[in-house]
Amino acid sequence: MAAHLSYGRVNLNVLREAVRRELREFLDKCAGSKAIVWDEYLTGPFGLIAQYSLLKEHEVEKMFTLKGSRLPAADVKNIIFFVRPRLELMDIIAENVLSEDRRGPARDFHILFVPRRSLLCEQRLKDLGVLGSFIHRDEYSLDLIPFDGDLLSMESEGAFKECYLEGDQTSLYHAAKGLMTIQALYGTIPQIFGKGECARQVANMMMRMKREFTGSQNSIFPVFDNLLLLDRNVDLLTPLATQLTYEGLIDEIYGIQNSYVKLPPEKFAPKKQGDGGKDLPTEAKKLQLNSAEELYAEIRDKNFNAVGSVLSKKAKIISAAFEERHNAKTVGEIKQFVSQLPHMQAARGSLANHTSIAELIKDVTTSEDFFDKLTVEQEFMSGIDTDKVNNYIEDCIAQKHPLIKVLRLICLQSVCNSGLKQKVLDYYKREILQTYGYEHILTLNNLEKAGLLKPQTGGRNNHPTIRKTLRLWMDDVNEQNPTDISYVYSGYAPLSVRLAQLLSRPGWRSIEEVLRILPGPHFEERQPLPTGLQKKRQPGENRVTLVFFLGGVTFAEIAALRFLSQLEDGGTEYVIATTKLMNGTSWIEALMEKPF
Repeated sequence: MAAHLSYGRVNLNVLREAVRRELREFLDKCAGSKAIVWDEYLTGPFGLIAQYSLLKEHEVEKMFTLKGSRLPAADVKNIIFFVRPRLELMDIIAENVLSEDRRGPARDFHILFVPRRSLLCEQRLKDLGVLGSFIHRDEYSLDLIPFDGDLLSMESEGAFKECYLEGDQTSLYHAAKGLMTIQALYGTIPQIFGKGECARQVANMMMRMKREFTGSQNSIFPVFDNLLLLDRNVDLLTPLATQLTYEGLIDEIYGIQNSYVKLPPEKFAPKKQGDGGKDLPTEAKKLQLNSAEELYAEIRDKNFNAVGSVLSKKAKIISAAFEERHNAKTVGEIKQFVSQLPHMQAARGSLANHTSIAELIKDVTTSEDFFDKLTVEQEFMSGIDTDKVNNYIEDCIAQKHPLIKVLRLICLQSVCNSGLKQKVLDYYKREILQTYGYEHILTLNNLEKAGLLKPQTGGRNNHPTIRKTLRLWMDDVNEQNPTDISYVYSGYAPLSVRLAQLLSRPGWRSIEEVLRILPGPHFEERQPLPTGLQKKRQPGENRVTLVFFLGGVTFAEIAALRFLSQLEDGGTEYVIATTKLMNGTSWIEALMEKPF
């Protein structure tokens, strides 16, 4: 059991166990010793549900990464390919299988598609002459992976681009399937709310799937009261801004992948006297970040400016606890101290790690460039000078700063101004193409298609109306003891989270006008429950709402929803699901066309 998955109102271990059981059943189908050949992208998500020990129990002896030519030698009966349904991967698999056939002793080949089998891929294997070599061709529906006690992700890296640029609804189908699995395990969700075109599609797919499975009545008492489906393109602004929570900044600067982060090792080297700094480690320090670690759970969602004081308080408490050993006189007292030692040492190690990470982040956040960039972002978000060419952005282009940084700022300006005036947009485009190369015209075209960088139509800027009605900019933010979700961006309240907050209280009727300005339909569906399963809420008992972000979510938005869950009089606790955990950089990167 993963303890950190069961701390909240909803025990996500139930979901983890269900997907583990399905994996064990597949492995047992392939009797005898096994080697798994991994599509590299899947190793991270799989690591969250099944460690090597589980695979070992089911006779997995070797593991390889999928790459061209021959497979490494392995004395096993079965070779199993774990892959996403991608045509380019089928070519590599065929190469592996054909080179094995020439090698000698016959092996049994199997293929497991994650999350769905694909006829196109099977046809490609057939064309390459290897389809018949596979004894088992199965699918493993790993739709939603539990990351934490209140967080699920599909980790579908292309979902936003597929939905909004290519009109491909595959990831929406997987989202609907994932939600059906959630309902099978946690009961039917009585009310579904949604905003956006993709949200509408997912709700429709769920209704259709429900009609197709009419035979069996779900008799599980519902854990969730509401489901809120939100399109990423309803709120394009939030991921573009720099996140200012502790976890958000770690992700912005170093990138968190499947709850692990890789950090520069020199900050974590044990300091020895008279070493003169030689023999510093060269391999990146890899740390797992989730709420299983007490200190991280406490500081992850705080504004970075409030983290230092927590760390110094913790340091005092820990050193006072270690000092206690001098007061332990009797055998009983000594025994009690020794029993607490492992926990105290773990706390000290955790504190040392997070102090080092905070120092690394502080080096970035106190730099002049970080301050200049943040100032420009905050001016745009509060509605200052959004309609003319920005001097800081001009300087960044002239000094050839990283292209993604420039694109994030220009897209932010465009979104905060409901599109840019044509001459401003043309100027930015010309400068980018002349400085960074004409191959980026495809990327600019993608950003325009996605609605991130576009000309203002109808000559009207709707953003001030949205900003004022939804109170998206707060001037007096208390970063140490926040009273509003705007603390996660030091002034800007994420639009997506504000919609969730207003839905819970007083309801969306109060903001009909703004909902009409934002893209896509808004809707409400009810799923009737059998009489015995209707909830009678106890006085003071909170509702539980599952918020599903279609197209990705940032750690700052997650922090804002956790803040709302913890409010004394909030009345709602949130569980978050998404197609992908992302930040502005990884988002823009996914929309960039790789130059040939």
